[in-house]
Amino acid sequence: MSDTVISIENLGKSYLVGHRDAQRDRSPKFRELLTREAKTFARKAVDIVRGRPIVEGDEIEEFWALQNVSFEVKRGEVVGIIGRNGAGKSTLLKILSRITEPTSGRVVLRGRVASLLEVGTGFHFELTGRENIFLNGAILGMTRQEIRRKFDEIVAFAEVERFLDTPVKRYSSGMAVRLAFAVAAHLDPEILIVDEVLAVGDAEFQKKCLGKMSEVAKGGRTVLFVSHNHAAVSGLCSHGIVLRGGHSTPKMDVQAALDHYASEHKATLTNRWARPQKPSLSLIYFETIDVRLEGQQPSHKLQCTVSIMVREGARKVLIAAEIRGTNSISIIQAQPQSVPFVGGSAGTYTVDMSIDLPPLIPGTYCVDFWIGPHPSENADYIQEAVSFDIVDSPVPGRSLAYGSDHGFIVPHSSATVCFAPSRS
Repeated sequence: MSDTVISIENLGKSYLVGHRDAQRDRSPKFRELLTREAKTFARKAVDIVRGRPIVEGDEIEEFWALQNVSFEVKRGEVVGIIGRNGAGKSTLLKILSRITEPTSGRVVLRGRVASLLEVGTGFHFELTGRENIFLNGAILGMTRQEIRRKFDEIVAFAEVERFLDTPVKRYSSGMAVRLAFAVAAHLDPEILIVDEVLAVGDAEFQKKCLGKMSEVAKGGRTVLFVSHNHAAVSGLCSHGIVLRGGHSTPKMDVQAALDHYASEHKATLTNRWARPQKPSLSLIYFETIDVRLEGQQPSHKLQCTVSIMVREGARKVLIAAEIRGTNSISIIQAQPQSVPFVGGSAGTYTVDMSIDLPPLIPGTYCVDFWIGPHPSENADYIQEAVSFDIVDSPVPGRSLAYGSDHGFIVPHSSATVCFAPSRS
């Protein structure tokens, strides 16, 4: 019997993406309007006849989320899938979970698959927690007797005993993800697929989840783990695969994969970001982002200039910047206002932010930028949009090089020495 439980050969997935004509917002002549609408109607009619999805937009582009992805995963391996937002990680997991069909290529899975791709995957929110355990277990292919045998362990792990007979629609997102993970991890799948959804849980529960996934792997089962928390990937996974622009690297040692991602990403970093094309549907979005480092250690300031486009109907938004160090580990987050303050009228807004940096060790740092009307709502989010370099040590005269295990921030510290001579 082969030890290979996941085999992927030349996998590809394409989507049709609609783009709105930039001239559409002007007032067209009646003839132009009639011609454009006739062309759109004819295209949609052809799509219906050919069984293709109807895509809104004046121009249609074929976008490949995955292209020629090939790798194999052995039984008992824990493989981390890493890459930037939009690299194709979630698309890959949806194909492996049989949620979507590939456009090209072949996937062979040997064993029962349990997947946790988003909060409440496989749940019916009108049913209680108890009912959803049986429902989700049945979806995963378990018999009622198997679910009953594991029932108490699932409830204890999820820590939802008090709310077991409450409809899941009344659960918080953290409670829902705890129960969903508990079901997926305890019902003995041969292959466990986990996306970034664990970020919803608190730190203690994330630690429990990582421990459970490690236990699942030691039991001879296979885990695919997607996370932007590279420290968790390093601690849990034995192997890694890097996705970039829909293309994948070969499977390699997890530390080699993290180093490959860091070196490749560093080569593309810049202190200026500009949106390649305007989104057709967004009411508010980033257009450009610039950063520059001012001052000197240990009192650097990061000066950020952000251009935001606001269309009619957009709500006012907050803005925040998150600074990440090596392997995308988050260090600090800056939010200059606690209430929405950007927007209100259509037009372009320029926001100047000044961030007082703590004493950082030398290295390259990335900055994420986010805007939204509420901390739980994203209007636009650009991950690792820009970068800056710290060259000097925050400790004058330090000659010892900093290592990756030294953290990122060097706090001010002081010490006094009291000496008592020994008595002979």
